[in-house]
Amino acid sequence: MEPNMQKIDAGSAETHSADLVAAHIQQLKALFPELVTEGKDGVAVNVDVLKALVGDKTVTDADEKYGLNWHGKRRARQLALTPSSGTLRPCPEESLDWDSTQNLMIEGDNLEVLKLLQKSYSGKVKLIYIDPPYNTGKDFVYPDNFQDNIKNYLELTGQVEGGQKISSNTEASGRFHTDWLNMMYPRLKLARNLLRDDGVIFVSIDDSELANLKEVCDELFGAETFIGRITWERKRKGSHLSQEFVQKTESLLIYSRSAESIRLFGEPAGDDEDQPLVKRTNAHKVLELPQNTVETSMSDQNFLPGRYGEGSSSVELMEPATIKSGRFVSKVRLNGPFIWTQDNLDYELGEGARFFIRTMNFSLRALKAPHRQGFKALPSFLSQDTGTNEDALTELADLFEIEEDSVPFDYPKPARYISKIVSAATYWDKDAICLDFFAGSGTTGHAVMAQNAADGGNRRYILVQLPEPLDPKNKDQKTAADFCDQLGKPRTIAELTKERLRRAAAKIRAEVEEKSPQLPLSPSVPSGGKGELDLGFRVFKLDSSNIHAWAPEPDNLAQSLLDATEHLKAERSENDILFELLLKLGLDLAVPITTRRGEQLDSRLRGKDDLTAHSVAAGVLLVCLADKIASAEVEALALGLVAWHKELAPAMDTTCVFRDSAFENDVAKTNLAAILEQHGLRNVRSL
Repeated sequence: MEPNMQKIDAGSAETHSADLVAAHIQQLKALFPELVTEGKDGVAVNVDVLKALVGDKTVTDADEKYGLNWHGKRRARQLALTPSSGTLRPCPEESLDWDSTQNLMIEGDNLEVLKLLQKSYSGKVKLIYIDPPYNTGKDFVYPDNFQDNIKNYLELTGQVEGGQKISSNTEASGRFHTDWLNMMYPRLKLARNLLRDDGVIFVSIDDSELANLKEVCDELFGAETFIGRITWERKRKGSHLSQEFVQKTESLLIYSRSAESIRLFGEPAGDDEDQPLVKRTNAHKVLELPQNTVETSMSDQNFLPGRYGEGSSSVELMEPATIKSGRFVSKVRLNGPFIWTQDNLDYELGEGARFFIRTMNFSLRALKAPHRQGFKALPSFLSQDTGTNEDALTELADLFEIEEDSVPFDYPKPARYISKIVSAATYWDKDAICLDFFAGSGTTGHAVMAQNAADGGNRRYILVQLPEPLDPKNKDQKTAADFCDQLGKPRTIAELTKERLRRAAAKIRAEVEEKSPQLPLSPSVPSGGKGELDLGFRVFKLDSSNIHAWAPEPDNLAQSLLDATEHLKAERSENDILFELLLKLGLDLAVPITTRRGEQLDSRLRGKDDLTAHSVAAGVLLVCLADKIASAEVEALALGLVAWHKELAPAMDTTCVFRDSAFENDVAKTNLAAILEQHGLRNVRSL
């Protein structure tokens, strides 16, 4: 059979974000094959069968249902399920420590960006924190009322002709709550997919939409996953101009990805680590302690099954146990009124906890691991001690070296407050990914870097911010626009976000070097290892795909056909195309990439530096996007890639990708695919 190089074009699945509808249908089909049938538009779900499966013989679509409903809810749900055909273009020149950092700062409409992140980050995010625009009656910058999402986004942000499309959202409009809910619903739906099973989401909100947000989150995450509501004291004092109610607090809703118990760290419990595991009032259960995990001061001896101890410390030994050199060398199975479950015990053992039987009566106690002392859970009230809006203004004024009344953000959050949230969710996983898709001034990125500096963590952040244009003629935006002019940057909110991250990184770097000069900070040191502090970020910008979509012009069909022979847009760089491949194939945007040029691949390609090849994720993806590949160069290029692949020895199957129009002729393309296939590289694609 002749080797085949499969072409990726605008209609291929790889050029779109994850198809959530197809994924849902596949999951349903796996559980209940009879549910899936053929409809007039293809695969469909038989609703009558679904009702029968759940024992529902009477409910119809017209029946009333419990829950929050509003005009546009169905369309908002569909909006989340519609794949994006856009891409994220890399901007190394606007980044900080591009080659070493694992952090991401993405400019774009967060709805489209969340869709694009589905393949690469689904089920990988530990913490999502968002501070969405509160429903204050002002205009929204997230209209979501268009057919071509990317085109509308580019017009909205002034990147193409069209200008802003922002509609009023006053209470008199009759859609005051509806518009806000239609904006939030699809974003929260997509955000849930990105959370790990033990992931959590924190959402800041004021009273105007608190009840509605709670209803929406109950629906999307499940009411059983609601962890709680925190009240944050965001102001030190009210305005002397206040005539009625002074609002000094706001709320923080917390949900988990699953209904499993989630630990949220508040603060250390103190030095008293020794903890008894038996309490008389608890229900009896059997715990199994593996051999050599229990220590004792007793001498070598054997114990027969039976009851040991008296009163509240009485437990039953279920199987014979042996002590040698102060350790139980056989497993210990005990039945008693234990405080912990087996899962808790296994978790503590995995974290390095030790267990002691203090006396002959089997008084079982635990000594926590040194790095995991007892802790107090996150409280439901966070006072002004965690920082206030006033503190945040001072913080930004110091960073930007401006007066507080010139700070270009309304009601920013203090880094100390967000650090508290970051610590609470990631105390036991300091390598976690933290996401904020309403990044604003970039407080979450600042807080993640500060928390890593404080506890030696290696957390990563992903921030998403709309590059909302700033109009110097608008008195509310003049200060921010002028500040961008001073920096020599475009007048957008996203530019302020990036500048805040740069300045916060410099401040933290200076503080760390002063306190701990031995801590590695050099950007030349690759990120990802323990003890390194990542203070950089990679910038990406939302844009239309690098691959031409088929859009013929009826009046000039001949030219349209000619243009269609080149699938890739001429104005896009090799880096643009490479990172779209990462995104659409589900690879991390911070994954290691190495590059080899002609002679480095094969000595026969000396002087052919335009034949550049990239290895992504240690050989999982091999990419050559050269503009021209001559027939005489095919063998050397193919064998160079084969040798590099053997050297890398990736654990997963490798995909090789080439520019389709680069080959001198079809024979050259076929020969290259054949050589690669002979050496085990069978997954060969072209763009």
